[in-house]
Amino acid sequence: MDDATRTELEAAAFRRLVHHLMHRRPDVQNIDLMNLGGFCRNCLSRWYQEEANARGIAMDKDTAREIVYGMPYADWVARHQTEADAGKKAAFEVAFRENVTEAKG
Repeated sequence: MDDATRTELEAAAFRRLVHHLMHRRPDVQNIDLMNLGGFCRNCLSRWYQEEANARGIAMDKDTAREIVYGMPYADWVARHQTEADAGKKAAFEVAFRENVTEAKG
């Protein structure tokens, strides 16, 4: 497979993932994604922003989040986010430290 085809397939898979999270499973909480998978919608938007910035495309956090969430982040939170219990919050602290904080270093 050539590089252009691979890139097209990767981009299509990313778009399907975002669509799935946006339209089919908005009920899946970010904290659950982070606790189970080590990433969440915020991670996807941060990665998107970082890749845009690395290519000289100015993009802020809010713009990247709107691409991934399909709406302003505050709107998504108001519509879909639920309160997490203490156990999920504690697991999130570990997952965030292991997957976000350490990944940056």
